[in-house]
Amino acid sequence: MSKPAILVTGGAKRIGAAIARRFGEAGWHVVIHYGRSYAAAEALAASLPSADSIHCDLTDGDAAVAMVRRLANDLDDWRVLVNSAGVFTRDDATELDPETNMRAMQINAVTPSRMAQAFLARARSKGGRRVIQITDQKIANPNPDFFSYTMSKHALASTIPMLAKAQSDTRDRVYGLAPGAILASHDQSEEETEISHRLNLLHRKTGPDEIADAALFLAHGWLASGKTLFVDSGQHLLDQDRDVIYLAREMLSQGRDGSIA
Repeated sequence: MSKPAILVTGGAKRIGAAIARRFGEAGWHVVIHYGRSYAAAEALAASLPSADSIHCDLTDGDAAVAMVRRLANDLDDWRVLVNSAGVFTRDDATELDPETNMRAMQINAVTPSRMAQAFLARARSKGGRRVIQITDQKIANPNPDFFSYTMSKHALASTIPMLAKAQSDTRDRVYGLAPGAILASHDQSEEETEISHRLNLLHRKTGPDEIADAALFLAHGWLASGKTLFVDSGQHLLDQDRDVIYLAREMLSQGRDGSIA
């Protein structure tokens, strides 16, 4: 295969799907990982010029590593691994839920770290390899909500400079890509979503296409390894005491029109 290849975990839906589409449109061979979204993964793969889908339960780290090793054997120029899959489940800083925590840590931090290690050890690429770990602007702007999720993203972020420093091939890069509020989450209404996505320095909505464009930019390796790129309209530069889901809900309950002074 002459095309450079990319694996996008969680690539069937949401931000992962936007990234998969962007790389497919740019001429890459896209491998779309899915957990339970078989139909969406197959439909997306069929819509792209060169794509496959692959299933793996990311709660099983050994299975995820085995998947990476299989792909490393099959792909001649596997240039990029994007770990976009994640779970975003409610708990908070007053009471960590052990089951929620274990699942978040495994899927959001442990498995993507192990996949990155296996990719960097096994993948063949003609132009250097790129790991892109999708983190969150919460690593710079934390709040007490979604405690286990935020903990797991901080854990993942901590691995990025460590993995970068461990590589001996100067062509390789390990990056973080930190989005802000991009798509509706949980039970948000349309009005709540519209407000919450503008709670940033620029008072604008950041689109999934911007995350996808940023991933394609990082795939070229122009930034120094170990860096994290924030694509959140400046949200990470604020100090928000709650998740924007609840900030927007509070604004509406107070009869505010959602404008940000």
